[in-house]
Amino acid sequence: QESAILKALKGENLVISTGTGSGKTESFLIPILDYLVKQKERGELGPGVRALLLYPMNALANDQIERLRNLLDRYPFITYGRYIGETEEKEKKAREKYYKYNNFYPKVNELISREKMRETPPNILFTNYSMFEYLMIHPNDKSLFTGEYSIHWKYIVLDEAHVYNGAKGIEVALLLRRLKAYLPNELQYILTSATLGDGEKDLPD
Repeated sequence: QESAILKALKGENLVISTGTGSGKTESFLIPILDYLVKQKERGELGPGVRALLLYPMNALANDQIERLRNLLDRYPFITYGRYIGETEEKEKKAREKYYKYNNFYPKVNELISREKMRETPPNILFTNYSMFEYLMIHPNDKSLFTGEYSIHWKYIVLDEAHVYNGAKGIEVALLLRRLKAYLPNELQYILTSATLGDGEKDLPD
């Protein structure tokens, strides 16, 4: 974990392969949050995606956003949002749905509706690969990575990277290339998996 964090802080692209529950999430969250806090200190932090966290399943994204919700409770200047198929379009309906499931309303830094995320894109964006494709082709959502907000992108995180093989892997690779074509800055990639191999066997195709 220490090695991964230090390499990430140097701007290196990483593949983090280690067992379940051994700290993969912290290996990319700590560098991302460090980057955002430093931007805040320099007066550079505002709306706009800095980190895209791509998950193969909504359940994984939900678990991570729960963790981030607790972590960022005292850091309201760092915004985050989950943009998946279940995400409501309108803010009012999103708040009603959020309260129904959680019995409390979101803090100011958790963006929960599509219209809000288009208006002021979150610093950390959670989604899945199929919704990522939707965002790339849907005209209303291009504000996330074009225009004034395109200059802020920094990190791309693929959790459970071993699932992106075969046709699915090709599709995600092409989507990432399309995203890169929109953005003026170099991106830093971090991939995590508990099942990429033990260093002695060949990795999956």
